[in-house]
Amino acid sequence: MKHLLSVTDAEDSIFEILEKAAEFKEDPIMGQPLKNKTLAMIFEKASTRTRVSFEVAMFHMGGSGLYLSADDLQLGRGEIIEDTARAMTRYVDGVMIRAKEHEDVLKFAEYSNVPVINGLTNKEHPCQALTDLLTIKEHKGTYKVKLVFVGDGNNVCNSLLLAAALVGMDMTAVCPAGYEPDAEIFEKAREYAKKSGSKIELTSDIQEGLEGADVIYTDVWVSMGDEAEASKREEDFKDYQVNMEFLKHAKEDAIVMHCLPAIRGQEITDEVINSPQSVIWDQAENRMHTQKAVLYNLLTTF
Repeated sequence: MKHLLSVTDAEDSIFEILEKAAEFKEDPIMGQPLKNKTLAMIFEKASTRTRVSFEVAMFHMGGSGLYLSADDLQLGRGEIIEDTARAMTRYVDGVMIRAKEHEDVLKFAEYSNVPVINGLTNKEHPCQALTDLLTIKEHKGTYKVKLVFVGDGNNVCNSLLLAAALVGMDMTAVCPAGYEPDAEIFEKAREYAKKSGSKIELTSDIQEGLEGADVIYTDVWVSMGDEAEASKREEDFKDYQVNMEFLKHAKEDAIVMHCLPAIRGQEITDEVINSPQSVIWDQAENRMHTQKAVLYNLLTTF
């Protein structure tokens, strides 16, 4: 794996990364394999879990993370992204970018001399999806389960579709009309599913989608950048709230996931978040362990 821009970049190493993530959870330091390595962390969008988990991950492994907001860089004053990439990647061993536009991350990687990690774009969130696979395996003991994503077919949903298909996990996206996942990514996931033997499906019918669900996953209805559509989205998604009544349509032992931040009382209720079925805090913790595995894969071989 040269970069992690999409989940598909990990196609040949996905199980290796997930196994290494589980090892890092058992031994957070593991010999400090990234001693004296540096990771530039570029943030065009605000973050809690991405920033803290990457920065602590680098520290645990003996390296250091350098936080850079858009205002800290000449990008904010008009420097083209190609020039930023050419210069910055002569200083550091890797770059993580949390960006507004997916194409900007692809362009940065094209002109980079070091591995680049997509920390989130408007199209994909591969680090989150890999984390979610680790969490599901941890709680269910297998990838052979049915994952149901409820709500907006956003960047998280897109990456989950690809990740599920790669490991042979069934996944159904339950989205209102007009909020489906990226069509190209959905078809790509179905192609991967043919090889792995999984089922990738899309529906707007909540009861149909939840039938037989082992994992129920939701995300905010209004992502960063969609604030102007907030009132319309709240109306369109009102029937898709994950609440205790909602869970009755899934398996009795189904677990509940959310990539956070959660708007409690909107896409998910307090009662569900605090219920025994919720694995949301394990999921949040696992961001760090999974990102250690990604960093290990990219930076120890670079």
